[in-house]
Amino acid sequence: MLTSGIIVLSGGLLDPNPGLIFWTAVTFVIVLLILRKFAWGPMVGALEEREKNIQSSIDRAETAREEAEAALRKNRELLAKADADADKLIREGKEYGEKLRTDIVDKAHAEATKMIASAKEEIEQEKRRALGELRNEVADLAVQGAEKILKANLDANRQKAIVNSMIQDLSKHRN
Repeated sequence: MLTSGIIVLSGGLLDPNPGLIFWTAVTFVIVLLILRKFAWGPMVGALEEREKNIQSSIDRAETAREEAEAALRKNRELLAKADADADKLIREGKEYGEKLRTDIVDKAHAEATKMIASAKEEIEQEKRRALGELRNEVADLAVQGAEKILKANLDANRQKAIVNSMIQDLSKHRN
Protein backbone atom coordinates (compact mmCIF):
# COMPACT_ATOMS: atom_id res chain seq x y z
CA MET A 1 0.00 0.00 0.00
CA LEU A 2 1.00 3.18 -0.90
CA THR A 3 -0.62 6.30 0.35
CA SER A 4 0.57 9.77 -0.17
CA GLY A 5 4.00 8.71 -0.66
CA ILE A 6 4.53 6.98 2.66
CA ILE A 7 4.88 3.31 2.73
CA VAL A 8 3.24 1.66 5.69
CA LEU A 9 4.23 -1.83 6.36
CA SER A 10 1.86 -4.06 8.14
CA GLY A 11 2.99 -6.14 11.09
CA GLY A 12 5.78 -4.04 12.54
CA LEU A 13 8.03 -5.04 15.34
CA LEU A 14 6.06 -3.30 17.99
CA ASP A 15 2.65 -4.43 16.81
CA PRO A 16 1.28 -7.27 18.99
CA ASN A 17 0.50 -10.48 17.18
CA PRO A 18 -1.54 -12.81 19.42
CA GLY A 19 -0.63 -15.98 17.54
CA LEU A 20 3.04 -15.26 17.73
CA ILE A 21 2.81 -14.46 21.43
CA PHE A 22 0.96 -17.69 22.11
CA TRP A 23 3.42 -19.92 20.24
CA THR A 24 6.36 -18.08 21.74
CA ALA A 25 4.95 -18.64 25.23
CA VAL A 26 4.25 -22.30 24.52
CA THR A 27 7.73 -22.80 23.11
CA PHE A 28 9.27 -21.00 26.12
CA VAL A 29 7.36 -23.20 28.56
CA ILE A 30 8.35 -26.35 26.67
CA VAL A 31 12.00 -25.30 26.59
CA LEU A 32 11.76 -24.38 30.26
CA LEU A 33 10.32 -27.81 31.13
CA ILE A 34 12.96 -29.58 29.07
CA LEU A 35 15.70 -27.51 30.67
CA ARG A 36 14.25 -28.14 34.14
CA LYS A 37 14.12 -31.87 33.59
CA PHE A 38 17.46 -32.34 31.84
CA ALA A 39 19.61 -29.32 32.69
CA TRP A 40 18.28 -27.59 35.80
CA GLY A 41 18.16 -30.73 38.00
CA PRO A 42 21.71 -31.86 37.20
CA MET A 43 23.03 -28.27 37.50
CA VAL A 44 21.32 -27.77 40.86
CA GLY A 45 22.50 -31.24 41.97
CA ALA A 46 26.06 -30.41 40.86
CA LEU A 47 25.90 -27.06 42.68
CA GLU A 48 24.55 -28.72 45.82
CA GLU A 49 27.25 -31.41 45.59
CA ARG A 50 29.90 -28.73 45.14
CA GLU A 51 28.45 -26.78 48.09
CA LYS A 52 28.60 -29.97 50.20
CA ASN A 53 32.19 -30.60 49.10
CA ILE A 54 33.19 -27.02 49.89
CA GLN A 55 31.47 -27.15 53.28
CA SER A 56 33.07 -30.54 53.97
CA SER A 57 36.48 -29.11 53.05
CA ILE A 58 35.88 -26.10 55.29
CA ASP A 59 34.85 -28.40 58.15
CA ARG A 60 37.89 -30.63 57.62
CA ALA A 61 40.14 -27.58 57.46
CA GLU A 62 38.61 -26.23 60.67
CA THR A 63 39.03 -29.62 62.37
CA ALA A 64 42.61 -29.85 61.12
CA ARG A 65 43.32 -26.32 62.38
CA GLU A 66 41.86 -27.17 65.80
CA GLU A 67 43.89 -30.40 65.92
CA ALA A 68 47.02 -28.50 64.87
CA GLU A 69 46.42 -25.89 67.56
CA ALA A 70 45.85 -28.68 70.13
CA ALA A 71 49.02 -30.42 68.97
CA LEU A 72 50.92 -27.14 69.14
CA ARG A 73 49.66 -26.53 72.70
CA LYS A 74 50.58 -30.08 73.65
CA ASN A 75 54.03 -29.71 72.07
CA ARG A 76 54.58 -26.45 73.93
CA GLU A 77 53.53 -28.11 77.19
CA LEU A 78 55.82 -31.08 76.50
CA LEU A 79 58.66 -28.74 75.60
CA ALA A 80 58.14 -26.76 78.80
CA LYS A 81 58.05 -30.01 80.78
CA ALA A 82 61.20 -31.23 79.00
CA ASP A 83 62.93 -27.93 79.81
CA ALA A 84 61.88 -28.24 83.45
CA ASP A 85 63.08 -31.86 83.54
CA ALA A 86 66.38 -30.90 81.93
CA ASP A 87 66.87 -28.07 84.44
CA LYS A 88 66.05 -30.49 87.26
CA LEU A 89 68.52 -33.08 85.93
CA ILE A 90 71.22 -30.45 85.56
CA ARG A 91 70.59 -29.19 89.07
CA GLU A 92 70.60 -32.74 90.49
CA GLY A 93 73.76 -33.52 88.51
CA LYS A 94 75.50 -30.47 89.93
CA GLU A 95 74.37 -31.35 93.45
CA TYR A 96 75.53 -34.96 93.01
CA GLY A 97 78.86 -33.78 91.57
CA GLU A 98 79.36 -31.38 94.48
CA LYS A 99 78.48 -34.12 96.99
CA LEU A 100 80.78 -36.57 95.24
CA ARG A 101 83.60 -34.01 95.21
CA THR A 102 83.06 -33.32 98.90
CA ASP A 103 83.08 -37.06 99.67
CA ILE A 104 86.26 -37.58 97.67
CA VAL A 105 87.98 -34.64 99.36
CA ASP A 106 86.87 -35.88 102.81
CA LYS A 107 88.09 -39.41 102.03
CA ALA A 108 91.38 -38.03 100.72
CA HIS A 109 91.83 -35.96 103.90
CA ALA A 110 91.01 -38.98 106.06
CA GLU A 111 93.38 -41.18 104.07
CA ALA A 112 96.13 -38.54 104.24
CA THR A 113 95.62 -38.17 108.00
CA LYS A 114 95.73 -41.95 108.38
CA MET A 115 98.89 -42.18 106.25
CA ILE A 116 100.54 -39.37 108.23
CA ALA A 117 99.66 -41.05 111.51
CA SER A 118 100.93 -44.37 110.19
CA ALA A 119 104.15 -42.75 108.97
CA LYS A 120 104.65 -41.02 112.34
CA GLU A 121 104.07 -44.32 114.14
CA GLU A 122 106.52 -46.08 111.83
CA ILE A 123 109.09 -43.32 112.34
CA GLU A 124 108.61 -43.54 116.10
CA GLN A 125 109.06 -47.32 116.00
CA GLU A 126 112.18 -46.98 113.86
CA LYS A 127 113.49 -44.33 116.26
CA ARG A 128 112.87 -46.59 119.27
CA ARG A 129 114.48 -49.53 117.47
CA ALA A 130 117.49 -47.42 116.46
CA LEU A 131 117.82 -46.08 120.01
CA GLY A 132 117.58 -49.62 121.35
CA GLU A 133 120.28 -50.80 118.96
CA LEU A 134 122.41 -47.77 119.82
CA ARG A 135 122.02 -48.47 123.55
CA ASN A 136 122.96 -52.09 123.04
CA GLU A 137 125.96 -51.09 120.93
CA VAL A 138 127.03 -48.41 123.43
CA ALA A 139 126.64 -50.90 126.26
CA ASP A 140 128.67 -53.46 124.34
CA LEU A 141 131.34 -50.89 123.58
CA ALA A 142 131.39 -49.70 127.18
CA VAL A 143 131.84 -53.29 128.35
CA GLN A 144 134.57 -53.85 125.77
CA GLY A 145 136.25 -50.59 126.75
CA ALA A 146 136.05 -51.43 130.44
CA GLU A 147 137.44 -54.85 129.66
CA LYS A 148 140.36 -53.37 127.74
CA ILE A 149 141.01 -50.86 130.50
CA LEU A 150 141.01 -53.56 133.10
CA LYS A 151 143.34 -55.70 131.03
CA ALA A 152 145.74 -52.94 130.38
CA ASN A 153 147.90 -51.17 132.86
CA LEU A 154 146.28 -48.14 134.30
CA ASP A 155 148.56 -45.36 133.24
CA ALA A 156 147.05 -42.09 131.91
CA ASN A 157 148.50 -42.26 128.41
CA ARG A 158 147.27 -45.75 127.96
CA GLN A 159 143.76 -44.79 129.15
CA LYS A 160 143.61 -41.91 126.66
CA ALA A 161 144.67 -44.16 123.84
CA ILE A 162 142.01 -46.73 124.79
CA VAL A 163 139.26 -44.06 124.94
CA ASN A 164 140.37 -42.65 121.54
CA SER A 165 140.34 -46.13 120.10
CA MET A 166 136.83 -46.70 121.44
CA ILE A 167 135.61 -43.41 119.92
CA GLN A 168 137.08 -44.36 116.58
CA ASP A 169 135.44 -47.79 116.78
CA LEU A 170 132.15 -46.15 117.71
CA SER A 171 132.44 -43.77 114.72
CA LYS A 172 133.21 -46.67 112.35
CA HIS A 173 130.26 -48.73 113.59
CA ARG A 174 127.81 -45.85 113.31
CA ASN A 175 128.66 -45.05 109.72
